[in-house]
Amino acid sequence: MAAITFAALLAAASFRSSTGVLIEPLEAEFGWSRALTSGAITVNFILYGLTAPFAAALMARFGVRGVVVSALALIAAGMGLTTLMTSGWQLYALWGLCVGLGTGALALVFGAIVANRWFVRHRGLMMGAFSAASATGQLVFLPIMANLTEHVGWRQAALLVAALAVLLVPFVLALLAESPASVGLRPYGDPETGDIAEVVPARDKGTGAARTAIRVLREASHSATFWILMGTFFICGWSTNGLIQTHFIPAAHDHGMPPTTAAGLLAVIGAFDIIGTLASGWLTDRVDSRKLLLAYYGLRGLALLVVPAVLGPTVAPPLFFFIIFYGLDWVATVPPTVALCRQHFGLERSGIVFGWVFGAHMVGAGVAASVAGLIRTGTGDYAAAWYAAGLLCVIAAFAVLRIPPTVTEDAARPARSPDPEPEQLTLA
Repeated sequence: MAAITFAALLAAASFRSSTGVLIEPLEAEFGWSRALTSGAITVNFILYGLTAPFAAALMARFGVRGVVVSALALIAAGMGLTTLMTSGWQLYALWGLCVGLGTGALALVFGAIVANRWFVRHRGLMMGAFSAASATGQLVFLPIMANLTEHVGWRQAALLVAALAVLLVPFVLALLAESPASVGLRPYGDPETGDIAEVVPARDKGTGAARTAIRVLREASHSATFWILMGTFFICGWSTNGLIQTHFIPAAHDHGMPPTTAAGLLAVIGAFDIIGTLASGWLTDRVDSRKLLLAYYGLRGLALLVVPAVLGPTVAPPLFFFIIFYGLDWVATVPPTVALCRQHFGLERSGIVFGWVFGAHMVGAGVAASVAGLIRTGTGDYAAAWYAAGLLCVIAAFAVLRIPPTVTEDAARPARSPDPEPEQLTLA
């Protein structure tokens, strides 16, 4: 289960990261502006994020396997048809709608559901591993996409993405199980004796997925902790997917760096993020998640403030140091954020709650993609975009301190009650 989940998340990251490589070739062929291509990525990011809580509810009602297969089919269709487009609205429909919805169903909320259902021991570490899948996809795929785009063409690169999505479908159908109970097992590390019970509440299986997602949002919205997690993850998305993933390659190109070199640097970020996110998952099992987020957001903000000074035509030591540091911090925020969702809102609803929090992450990414594109179009460089993102991260670091300590760890165990009381969702 860990392996097939990692593979699906890795593939989704590969599909999502490909857009940064394709921006300039599309602009060159069709004469589109940076604002137009950034706008399509904004639609992609927003739908990617807003799909997550509904995907979590759909997985609870119809099963994980069916949702994942449907998502892969949408991605394959979106990227494959991109090769036939001739106008800007088609870019919005394919990159924005199809790929946005498909990758949204394969977002980290999918990893959170698997980690929470299948693991008691090492749950934080496994969430770190699933988060690292995003980095691994970037590590493996970006240099391939950049080289294929430069030497063969962007259409062939897009078709490669579509083919990989199709190839993953039979593995998902063969290997992805719904829950430990569905195959006669207990969650890993569960010490309890007695009958094996489902972790998924029966109530979720009998109601509409959209209604479930909205109900959980309504119940969680009474908690200040929920809004702090939403706000800080909005900034997390702004400073990672929205700015670095989308605009780092064209920003580096503005400073004279070849796109293939810039793509290689993003791959290095991916390599170090594997280390950083696994370490963050290990720490989440041992350290107060609020303290971890304080450090992650604060240091990220300081790093972003120096980007305009270190970008150049070559990879100088200060730039490489930034790449290494940013890699270690890239998705390190995910394991402690998932842990806080579980601790404050309960295991049974933590997947959907994190889905809404993750939705804010991708809305932040979408806003940042457009804002940075407009800044580049209006001023001719990205300096103001780097400074704004750095300041927002510092604000997020201090906002985390407003989250109250966890009053109980009961939510960290698999729940046996099929119908929790609403007040369990708002312990904060």
